[in-house]
Amino acid sequence: MDGDELSRLRSSVVGYYSDRLRRYGATPLGVDWTCIASQELRFLQLLKLCDFAAPFSLNDVGCGYGALVGYLARRHAEARIDYLGIDLAAAMSRRAKRLWRAYPWAAFVTGDARVRMADYSVASGIFNVKPAQPRATWERFVALTLDGLQASSRRGFAVNFKLERPDDEAPEGLYRVRPEIWIRHCERAYGAAVTLLEGYGQPEFTLLVYRRNTASRT
Repeated sequence: MDGDELSRLRSSVVGYYSDRLRRYGATPLGVDWTCIASQELRFLQLLKLCDFAAPFSLNDVGCGYGALVGYLARRHAEARIDYLGIDLAAAMSRRAKRLWRAYPWAAFVTGDARVRMADYSVASGIFNVKPAQPRATWERFVALTLDGLQASSRRGFAVNFKLERPDDEAPEGLYRVRPEIWIRHCERAYGAAVTLLEGYGQPEFTLLVYRRNTASRT
């Protein structure tokens, strides 16, 4: 993927989510989720990646308005987490900074997955909305983003995707896929150990991608 193509794709993503934020504010709809319950169900799956028994750093890639901070504060109040929310859309990172300014362990920046090295990275729903691009182009962007998640995660990263079904054609603008495609990619490109999570009440799946020397035994 050349620089111009990548820049156009990122501009499309930024434009889409900036518009959602203008229309719906710092709400699940503002980041294209239907409700808080479904948003937090996804957080639950993604965070199965992390060992909460010891302090760790966490990159939240495509953080939106930072809803994961509130979830962590409620569900893991005793955990010691160095959290960084990262979003391509400057409007999102600015809103998140204002919304969560009372939480000293949380910071936000505008950028991509390679902003800093962390123990873990998570990315919730960042591939679901596909701009008006060929599927092959979007999948090159997905692979490039996964490369960034892998390169910036000491222990591993977690990401979710909408599930493709044989009898269900994806609506225009929505990316759906079978798990095997990205499981194979992570195993072959990164030598990673991959755990597949599915069947948790949403038409999607989550991948927990561990570096081999830190792979989960659960």
